Amino acid sequence: MTTEEEAVRRAWQEWHQQRLDVVRAPYGPLSVTGTHWLADADSEGRLADVPGHWAASGDGVRVHADVLEGLFHRGEPLVGGTLLVPEANDPAAARLAHGERRLELLRREGEWAVRVHDPDAAARRTFSGVRTTPFDPRWVLRGTFRSYGERRTVRVANADGRERGLELAGTVEFTLPDGGSAGLRVSSVGSGALWAVFADATSGGTSCRFRFLRTGVPAADGTVTVDFNRSTLPPCAFSDHFLCPFPPPGNTLGVPVPAGERDVA
Repeated sequence: MTTEEEAVRRAWQEWHQQRLDVVRAPYGPLSVTGTHWLADADSEGRLADVPGHWAASGDGVRVHADVLEGLFHRGEPLVGGTLLVPEANDPAAARLAHGERRLELLRREGEWAVRVHDPDAAARRTFSGVRTTPFDPRWVLRGTFRSYGERRTVRVANADGRERGLELAGTVEFTLPDGGSAGLRVSSVGSGALWAVFADATSGGTSCRFRFLRTGVPAADGTVTVDFNRSTLPPCAFSDHFLCPFPPPGNTLGVPVPAGERDVA
């Protein structure tokens, strides 16, 4: 094994350990115990298992509570009302505490919800790991990103049974280890890195029904590393209360991809 190969393998091992740390963190995906849509609130703005009165208000959500409900905002008791408005650089702006639980706002296609994180969630207490295939250098592939030139949105089913829009930026084409050609439709995140939801011939059998894959930012000529060793389980593999999108049309590979995270142990 060359020095470069050893470095790539060590980097993957560090990434894998960091992933496990994120998954089992006190407020990681295993801690999510509910996603409550404001549209389901009663006439007083009450949500099941969530203290306070909640109502959408412009670009945010107004919450009313009395001191006995035990809600805190930025470390101070919430008495009366406050407007929670999500801010990109300040997660605490749209978050309340209720004991050890964390209540945070979520918005999808104009609809607001409250997501509940509980460090004492049963899934977190019983978690024993993620089944992951050992690093295989054959699945570190050279890809080429081809932009659509403008964002496209396709409707796809989500893990909660609803259909929502998935924004796509283009495709990434690559050659598989066996020499075959393949590609994935990808989204672009804020940094310019790419993200794909995909399935393969192992999905629903020896691996989760679908997985996520992230890449770095493509080079100026569109080249990008597609490392299936860094395929991850979607958040809904850890909790039923996530809304993960299913793969869009064209993102089910007809070959097995025996690399990356497989399933929850």
